Amino acid sequence: MQDRRAISRQRSFLQGRIFFSNRRTSVDCLIRDFSEHGARLKFSNTTVTPDMVELFIPAKEESYRAKVIWRNADEIGVGFDGDETSLAPGTPSADWSARIHKLEHDVASLTRKLNELQTAVRKIQGAD
Repeated sequence: MQDRRAISRQRSFLQGRIFFSNRRTSVDCLIRDFSEHGARLKFSNTTVTPDMVELFIPAKEESYRAKVIWRNADEIGVGFDGDETSLAPGTPSADWSARIHKLEHDVASLTRKLNELQTAVRKIQGAD
């Protein structure tokens, strides 16, 4: 398979868990490659997933909203969502799905930023 990524991924061996169906369903996975734009996930069995999932990485305490880009037996490739779902002013209130998607993305982004800040504070405190 030809690698068509603009940014290469770093090999990893992190434990992960994907959530879908409004977090009612979860499946453990192994994160084999990882970058700020996506990841390759390996499952113990062939796993059927929807096109959009949430990837949680316990070791980093981070969550990512991810879109499935490709599927291959017991692996999937995901790309992390950009801010493509921002809601324009005047969006009908009936468009709850887009609003929920945007809020989930914002929560994941804020969680990542909080983790970065906590790490920076720990480093500063350790330097004193």
